[in-house]
Amino acid sequence: MSQPISRFLHPFDVARHPSLEPEVKRAILARWASDRSAVPDTPALRKPPGARRAVPVDEVFAALRALDGQQGADGATRQ
Repeated sequence: MSQPISRFLHPFDVARHPSLEPEVKRAILARWASDRSAVPDTPALRKPPGARRAVPVDEVFAALRALDGQQGADGATRQ
């Protein structure tokens, strides 16, 4: 992946990034949401390798929903 997670401080930084394609945004956010990125003993937080800090998984899901809304507003078809 050409866009390392460490470049982003928050999932919404990914969702709102102006030059990333939606598929790239979704891939980055999916990696962030993955159970493999869960903080040990705190499963509600996610911190993938290279991320600067942990964030609540709910914020990752909110960024994914926002991305879905952006695609819908642009008239793109969703699958």
